[in-house]
Amino acid sequence: MVAGGSIKLFEFSGTAVRVHLTFLVLLAWIATIYWMRGGPQAALYGVAFIIILVACVVLHEFGHIFAARMFGIKTPDITLLPIGGVASLERMPEEPGREIIVALAGPMVNLVLAGILFALFPDLISLERLQEMQYAPADLISQVALANIVLFLFNLVPAFPMDGGRVLRALFALTMSYNNATRMAASVGQAIAILFAVLGLMGNPLLILIALFIFLAASGEAHEVESRFLTRGFVARDAMITEFASLSPQDDLDAAARKLLETTQQEFPVVGSGGRLEGVLTREMLINALQKTGPQTRVANAMQAEVESVAETAPLMEIYEVLQLKSEPIVAVVDRSGVFVGYINFENFSELVMMRRALEPAGLAAPAKGRPPGPRAGG
Repeated sequence: MVAGGSIKLFEFSGTAVRVHLTFLVLLAWIATIYWMRGGPQAALYGVAFIIILVACVVLHEFGHIFAARMFGIKTPDITLLPIGGVASLERMPEEPGREIIVALAGPMVNLVLAGILFALFPDLISLERLQEMQYAPADLISQVALANIVLFLFNLVPAFPMDGGRVLRALFALTMSYNNATRMAASVGQAIAILFAVLGLMGNPLLILIALFIFLAASGEAHEVESRFLTRGFVARDAMITEFASLSPQDDLDAAARKLLETTQQEFPVVGSGGRLEGVLTREMLINALQKTGPQTRVANAMQAEVESVAETAPLMEIYEVLQLKSEPIVAVVDRSGVFVGYINFENFSELVMMRRALEPAGLAAPAKGRPPGPRAGG
């Protein structure tokens, strides 16, 4: 099944292993390059090497996963990309010692794999064999052993959010706040990414791709950590939208379209009898349904019926994780009796973070009692 541009290969120990479609392009490119060098035998060799290397990358990622599980951190999936694997850990441990353990667990897997190959095939593994490449099984063993050493060393480069960069962040966190340590590590990582890009312009396109990934990933993770820091201590009621237009399941799409034009909302809670939330109708759902079934269609037949709901006292960062990881349009907020009282979308959460960031330099961003100044209406 294709989801988010990736295909699920298998699931192991509660973690789905997925391969991005661009990885198939890499396989085709490798096969073509090797074919041009030595014909079909070389192409088969090249594809076999990449597949074995990917297996090593998967083992690397499971090193992170099993280390993280020691600290109660789950990993929903791994995605294999042309530049490596990405394990979607729910979070990284903020304790420096634990983060170092999780970060180093992956590269240590590659070091162990290389050690095993050297121990089992001491006579086959040598730089001479690599220089005399004949596309034979013995050469493949040499190449895989060397590749694991390269993976071990490369992942220790202190370019956040690579493994070495996470170790650097943990070391920074020994003397400063976790948020500031992330900022420092992200800056170092982006500087190294720029260096990689410059080197890549000298003839290595893959290095440019790696540089782009590091630069964007460092920025993204730094933003996420800052969001956690700025919203720590806040709960759902502090950020929920309470002034909004809603729909009834019995309304037709013509009425929903009028409300879309009359308001600035991009999503409409669908509220039934007794104030219970029945679902949500987004702008995209509305437009798609109008095109397929027309304006007389009932909202109940076009809405998303399953909506994540939380109590008013739910930590705000838990809601952020639902919005980000599950790509839900909204998270509903209900009171003790289960009545729908408001909702949070990604835009509203982001606005709260921006205001907290604006208050931080003035020393006003400490968690406050009650609701902070913030957006209340739908947008």
